[in-house]
Amino acid sequence: MQHLQDPYWLAGLAAAMAATGLVSGTLAGLLGVGGGIVIVPLLFNIFPLFGVPEAVQMKVAVATSLATIVPTSIQSARKHHAKGAMDVTLLRSIWPAMLVGVVLGTLLAVHVRGEGLTAVFALVSLLVALNMGFTGVSFSITDRVPDGPPRQAMGIGIGAVSAMMGIGGGTLGVPILSMCGAPIRSAVATASAFGLIISVPATLGFILGGWGDPRVPPISLGYVNLVGLALIAPSSILATPWGVHLAHTIPPLWLKRAFAVFLAATSARMFYSLFT
Repeated sequence: MQHLQDPYWLAGLAAAMAATGLVSGTLAGLLGVGGGIVIVPLLFNIFPLFGVPEAVQMKVAVATSLATIVPTSIQSARKHHAKGAMDVTLLRSIWPAMLVGVVLGTLLAVHVRGEGLTAVFALVSLLVALNMGFTGVSFSITDRVPDGPPRQAMGIGIGAVSAMMGIGGGTLGVPILSMCGAPIRSAVATASAFGLIISVPATLGFILGGWGDPRVPPISLGYVNLVGLALIAPSSILATPWGVHLAHTIPPLWLKRAFAVFLAATSARMFYSLFT
C-alpha cells in the first residue's frame, strides 16, 4: 500500500475515481441502470493498480459504491415522487422486509471473504445479463406484484443481494417489478426509493464493519473510501445527461443488448479472478 503522503498516488487515485464516476454516469444515463452495477466492477479492476490488498478490494468497492448511491438515490426518489409515478402502496408494504434483507446482506458482506462477494456479484451479473440479453424491452410473467409472504420474500431478497453487490434498487428492482407487470415508469420510480432503503443502512454497516481494518486504502471510513465518495458521485451526476442524450439516438433494444454484453464480460472477468 502506498503511503498517504505520496502526492502521485493520491493524484492517481483521485483521477481514477473521477473517471469511474464519468463512466458510470454516462452508462447510467444511456442504459437507465443504477451506477452501482458499473461502479463496483470498475473499482474492482482499479484497486489492484493502487496496491489495495486483494482481501478487501471487493469490500471497499461495494462499500464505496453504496455510499455514492445515497445522495443520488435521495435526489432521484424525490423527483420521481414529485411526478407521482412512485407506487407508494407497494413501497409501504415492502420496505420493512427489504430493510431486514439489507441488514442480513450487510452482515454477510462484512464477515465473508472478499471472494464471496466477488462470486455473488459475478453470478447475479450473469443472471441480469441473460435476462436483458434474451428478453424484449417489455417482458412480464404476471400482471401484478404478489401479496403476502411472496412480496416480503421479494423485499428480503432484493435488499440482501443489493447490499452484498453494492447496488441500489434499479438493477434488481426494475426488472423484477417489470416482470410482475408494473409499468416501466412506475417500476423505475419505485425502485429509486429502494435505492435509499438499501444504501443508507448498508453504508453505515460497511463503515462499522471495516472500522480499524488496517488493510483499507488511505482516506477511508471503515470500508468506504472517501476519495471515491467525494469524486464518483458528482462526476457521475455530471455525466448522466451525456448518456441520456446518447440514449435518444440509439434503439432501446440495442441498448439493452449492449449492457447485457457488458455485464456478461464483467461476470466472466470476476469468475476468472476467482479460479486463477
